[in-house]
Amino acid sequence: MPSSQLLADLVARTLKLVMRPRLKAELRFDEIPGRTSVLTVPTRHGTVTCTAYHPASGATAAGVYVNLHGGGYVVEHPEQDDPWCRYLADKAGVVVLNVDYSVAPRHRFPVAVEQVFDVVTWAARADRDWDGQRLCVGGQSAGGGLAAAAARLAWENGGPRIALQVLQYAPLDLVTHLRNKPSTVDKPVMRPWMSEVFDRAYAPDLATRRDRLVSPAWKANAEGLAGIAPAVIITCEFDRLRGEGIRYAEALDAVGSLAEHHDVPATDHGYNILPFGTRAQTERTYQRIADHVRRATS
Repeated sequence: MPSSQLLADLVARTLKLVMRPRLKAELRFDEIPGRTSVLTVPTRHGTVTCTAYHPASGATAAGVYVNLHGGGYVVEHPEQDDPWCRYLADKAGVVVLNVDYSVAPRHRFPVAVEQVFDVVTWAARADRDWDGQRLCVGGQSAGGGLAAAAARLAWENGGPRIALQVLQYAPLDLVTHLRNKPSTVDKPVMRPWMSEVFDRAYAPDLATRRDRLVSPAWKANAEGLAGIAPAVIITCEFDRLRGEGIRYAEALDAVGSLAEHHDVPATDHGYNILPFGTRAQTERTYQRIADHVRRATS
């Protein structure tokens, strides 16, 4: 293995240990108590743990939303999405499955993608405690990239049917280096070194990064997607990943598969979990997504 890859893997493993979610109080949505249970799901890459968030109504015919946390495909802290999962279960009336998928560099592409697709397939079965025919998948940052991949696999395989895919500030083009993705602010959240660490850890070689399941917005990967699940795409005005989100939104819109593209103004990648985020801005976007999920699963 080249020395640059060894260094990237070492840094990725270190970041996995030191990067822990520390949400400030106003972004925790503590007023929504939530009711959870822990499930284990068999996949082709071993058992995956999911935390299920149940709607307060206790409805047995609720739809289901498979949630995928961010972290550059390297950081494994699904608990950072706890406020969002509680919010969505409460406001959209769905069961939310927060997936603890395997991360790089120990588990490189396609492990996480295949695990997530297996969880989605499992969640769609008729013998669940929810209505698997009313299924959505979504995630933020790297989780959004995995959600896009799962929706693509479902489309290519003829199922399971996905009612909605939600991609929040997702990396959708790992071919293009972050240094070549502009921002309108001097110090955006996403820094060029992240391509060297996260992208190398997850998909070490350029050929892999060209895969449609890694870079769905790159060149021809975004073409010919008629029939894929409708998408809500959230981008952020200052985010280096904004451009690829817009490109993918335009590609899906061209084939009638865009439910909405919303650009969150005057903020950056991670607006809902990082210290610069505000309750008002986060809640406005969360409510927008919850409305789409409610309609898709009604």
